[in-house]
Amino acid sequence: MVYALCFALFVIGLYCALTKKNIVKIVIGLTIMEYAVNLFLILLGYRRDGVAPIVDEATAPLDFLARSVDPLPQALVVTSIVIGLGVTTLAIALCVRLYEKFGTFDISEIRRLKG
Repeated sequence: MVYALCFALFVIGLYCALTKKNIVKIVIGLTIMEYAVNLFLILLGYRRDGVAPIVDEATAPLDFLARSVDPLPQALVVTSIVIGLGVTTLAIALCVRLYEKFGTFDISEIRRLKG
């Protein structure tokens, strides 16, 4: 059920990115899609009653691999958040520059003013 909610969140962001004419709303839709993918990756690495993958003498039973949590999705999501922040910042900066030049956020109006 949780994976379906991730998919629904992704579809909401995709709808927003494809149907809106406002550039800022398109950037918001792309950000929502990014958060949906990050949530999906975190859920892939989730394990109920999981333990941190730190091995020492106290946590070295035979079933350790069956109970430990995979840290790779968490590392991927942290990297994705940093990259997504940079991309979103660049997109908002481009929106601001377009607004300064054309005086609107509407894509069809920008295309018409462009010539």
